[in-house]
Amino acid sequence: MFSETHSLRAGPVHCAWRDYRRGQSAEALVRPWLADTLGTDAFSLDRDARGRPQLRVPGRPGLDANWSHSGDALLVALGDGVAVGVDIEWMRPRPQAMALAQRFFTADEATALAALPPALAETAFVRLWCAKEAVLKAHGHGLSFGLDRLRFEARGDDWALVDCDAELGGPGDWTLQAFVPLPGYLATLAWRA
Repeated sequence: MFSETHSLRAGPVHCAWRDYRRGQSAEALVRPWLADTLGTDAFSLDRDARGRPQLRVPGRPGLDANWSHSGDALLVALGDGVAVGVDIEWMRPRPQAMALAQRFFTADEATALAALPPALAETAFVRLWCAKEAVLKAHGHGLSFGLDRLRFEARGDDWALVDCDAELGGPGDWTLQAFVPLPGYLATLAWRA
């Protein structure tokens, strides 16, 4: 069950997280939270041609929902007046992280990750992955759009969007919020008006 102790409000976005078991329908778990948060169960969740959820609430245009699951956790977000994307990742060993970075991230990002001590590189990789996936999910294309079509720079322990494909708008159009929802998990919310 989602609870207020497992929630976060960031600007026009409200998100929550809960336990999740593989094989469960994430959408079936998300619907009661949306109904409670919206104060109504009179809404529809359809999928567009790319499979992205499309939330429709009669008389309330401009709402958007997105969710992600990894390991034993499910994260859901509701945006008001913004397109929202979320990603949650379980912190597990990723022995191929640097190979994935070389293949799918920009050259600058892969170089920045490779320069980190191994003890920090995996966490930095996951933070970057979460940021990229959250933006691409909000955009509506997901990973198929291309992880290399947006570029981040390391800023302390976090990543800042500094360049992106014109289809994504400008970096300044995006707001990202990285956080730790549960021990052993990293997550990012991304939204744009």
